[in-house]
Amino acid sequence: MGNILKGGEFLIKEIPANEIFSLEELSEEQKMLRDSAKEFIDREVIPHHDRFEKKDYALTEETMRKLGEMGLLGITVPEEYGGLGMGFVSTMLACDYVSGGNGSLATAYGAHTGIGTLPTLLYGSEELKKKYLPDLATGTKFGAYCLTEPDAGSDANSGKTRAKLSEDGKHYIINGQKMWISNAGFADTFTLFAKIDDDKNITGFVINRSELENPESLTFGEEEHKLGIRSSSTRQVFFNDMKIPVENMLGERNNGFKIALNALNVGRIKLAAANLDGQRRILNHSIQYSNERKQFGVAISTFGAIRKKIAEMSTGVFVSEAGSYRLAKNVEDKIEELVAGGMDHQQAELKGVEEFAVEASILKVFVSDLTQNTADEGIQIYGGMGFSEDTPMEAAWRDARIGRIYEGTNEINRLLAVGMLIKRAMKGELDLLSPAMAISKELMGIPSFEVPDYSAFMSEEKAIISNLKKVFLMVSGAALQKFMMDVEKQQHLLLNASEILNQIYMAESAVLRAEKHFSADSVEAAMAQLNLYKAIDKIIAGAKEGIVSFAEGDEQRMMLSGLRRFTKYTNSPNVVALTEKVAAHYIEKGHY
Repeated sequence: MGNILKGGEFLIKEIPANEIFSLEELSEEQKMLRDSAKEFIDREVIPHHDRFEKKDYALTEETMRKLGEMGLLGITVPEEYGGLGMGFVSTMLACDYVSGGNGSLATAYGAHTGIGTLPTLLYGSEELKKKYLPDLATGTKFGAYCLTEPDAGSDANSGKTRAKLSEDGKHYIINGQKMWISNAGFADTFTLFAKIDDDKNITGFVINRSELENPESLTFGEEEHKLGIRSSSTRQVFFNDMKIPVENMLGERNNGFKIALNALNVGRIKLAAANLDGQRRILNHSIQYSNERKQFGVAISTFGAIRKKIAEMSTGVFVSEAGSYRLAKNVEDKIEELVAGGMDHQQAELKGVEEFAVEASILKVFVSDLTQNTADEGIQIYGGMGFSEDTPMEAAWRDARIGRIYEGTNEINRLLAVGMLIKRAMKGELDLLSPAMAISKELMGIPSFEVPDYSAFMSEEKAIISNLKKVFLMVSGAALQKFMMDVEKQQHLLLNASEILNQIYMAESAVLRAEKHFSADSVEAAMAQLNLYKAIDKIIAGAKEGIVSFAEGDEQRMMLSGLRRFTKYTNSPNVVALTEKVAAHYIEKGHY
């Protein structure tokens, strides 16, 4: 285990390549897990694409049951509760390779293993864990998570579902309505949130439908007809004087929002993983089609416009993998550190994920945005055929769209990531102020005109990333100084800051992955360099928009000068040559 970082600390520290983890370092056990999940999806899911697109909910349920028989629903559940008790990296790996073949199955899997299981695992009493987790881990029963209401989405505490203690004090009586509930049509175990009496905040509960005294007290709306993930069961759920034993409360009264938030933190990291194999498969279809499709007598993969898309899609997968598995190992290491320090494993898992909530939001936004873009480019490569239901791109594009919405919209996550950083700085948990002040001093000084030695592999790229961190600290520090506690109301500026933050984390992850495992002339190094070049352009755009909007006069001129200084190359890369190198490699190989 290397040095354990704090969440958000990547912004103020130089991270050595040997301290990050990537897919190249999987253990033999993890490789077997990956291969068995992939083989299962190729055998049990891909051949049934049409049935999944025709709203065959029974197929989703049947496939989930088979995943349970393989143990893939209980990866994260400890062995004493019927699971495999594997680490966080393995959990991400299973999520990655189970989710790539079909969006409906990915949603059912994510809802069950994440938000449908984790609240009981992390907040349930020992009795509740023994009662509910073994069935969830093996797929004997499936889980659903009931939080969203017609008038309560991101503001979960505004929900109207109510819980009232029965006269004999043995039950809570639940009344209310939930909507957009994944797995509702076939789930038996329901995690739900309600306000007890006139409480300010919600409280969490868990109950099996099959144990209700009055089964009619839990009813459902019709299946929702959605743009994508068409075989994912999504229904409204109604509670009509539904009785839940008082001992089925999760955690403490009024603590439901925290449960929901922590479940979502895990969900956000896993959502990034759930998009990875989808990206790979879209890319592989695109490469294959472009090699087979001929226009003007040659394969369209020979055209520069198509090769550029293939290169950018491949780079996107490489970068997404780098960030996702880097964070997975950071979380796993943190959990192990806390357990070694005497903390109970469930509590350690909670704290480990909570520590990296900023990075979880970064990954959720970056990878889901990129997956949508990858699917869109896939349609472009297929041309008119890409718009047809007869090709895989049409469904992939529709299924990818939900990734930008659930587990908190990408806009909410962008605001959250920056907001959490600011709160940590305010609490003194993360010292952003000292480096921000040092950058202010640096801007007032005379810049060095010495040309650094960038002969070492990735040395210039790492120097640029270090400077990009200065851009974030310069812009966010100045904005914080200007708006103080009202900065959270400046959503336009926070979105700009979030874009800078996201690009830094992902670019650094790709550069460090390339440095650790590949050579200077590798295609992986080219992808890391290509991504960094494009990330700089996005950072310049976001930073400039912010600076000219809140700074004036000398301050504005100084910051714009700093932006130019911190984003310049000494040796600019040949972007077309890098693009061609990446495209040639994967087009010739035939797949990612």
